[in-house]
Amino acid sequence: MIEVIVGAIRLEAQDIHSFELFRADGAALPSFEPGAHIDLHLPNGLVRQYSLCGPAERPRHYRIAVLRCRDSRGGSATLHAELRVGQRLRIGEPRNLFPLSPEPGPRLLFAGGIGITPLLAMAERLARDGADFQLHYCAHSAERAAFVDYLDRCAFADRVYCHFDHGDSSRRADLRALLAASPRDAQLYLCGPAGFMQWIEESARELGWEASRLHREHFAAAPRDANADGTFEVQLASNGALIRVAAGQTVLAALREAGVDLPASCEQGICGTCLTRVLDGEPEHRDLYLSEEEQAANDCFTPCCSRSRSPRLVLDL
Repeated sequence: MIEVIVGAIRLEAQDIHSFELFRADGAALPSFEPGAHIDLHLPNGLVRQYSLCGPAERPRHYRIAVLRCRDSRGGSATLHAELRVGQRLRIGEPRNLFPLSPEPGPRLLFAGGIGITPLLAMAERLARDGADFQLHYCAHSAERAAFVDYLDRCAFADRVYCHFDHGDSSRRADLRALLAASPRDAQLYLCGPAGFMQWIEESARELGWEASRLHREHFAAAPRDANADGTFEVQLASNGALIRVAAGQTVLAALREAGVDLPASCEQGICGTCLTRVLDGEPEHRDLYLSEEEQAANDCFTPCCSRSRSPRLVLDL
């Protein structure tokens, strides 16, 4: 765990603030690879994950950008309303679930809204390395797009394309056409709202893109109706204990009630921290962490959000 001090807070766009975090002891912060995020421990006890969008090599500070969400579960609302310059927080060391692939070929970076954050760090690294890439940034309007002033004047501005739903019609995107015209060895990196990402992924597959060339990061899982969930049991392989999981209750919550301390972080099926082996039974996967192939194997699942299709799951716990 690293103690940091909030060094600066800036309004980057409508409902988006950036926060610069400096190490409290004045020492250097760990370098990170583009696409990485940190766990931010908030004063209200919540832990939230935010992508790092500043320089990756020997950073003087970490920078995150946070969209204030209307349906906030306490993370973005707390940061926007309560965080102040000089305040001390704790963070985890950077982790990367969304790295740049070492495979050759041009890169297409598609950002939707606040999804610009990890892709900004990627663009800076690719530009530094002289790589072939384009960054396409989609937002409702220029007023709701973070870092547009920087992107207009940065060293790789000629490879940045901003597309807005409102305003100048010439700046609207035809991302499907871009996908169709891309070389066969291109790699696609995608981050943004669920609907935006789903449409891009479906379009790419329809156009023949291989799954191995699609790289994505989700910020939140799609909401589900917990009232439709049924009850089931999980069994601990180590001692045979049976634990009932009620409708509307997560497996993670049921395990914790039973005294099983399972590490977890995002609790939305995004980060993979709570990933647990399944020895018997069929999980109902609701995560955004495992690939389709990994989900089909049914030998592991994310108990923070996924459930069971069978009456019982036997877990390697």
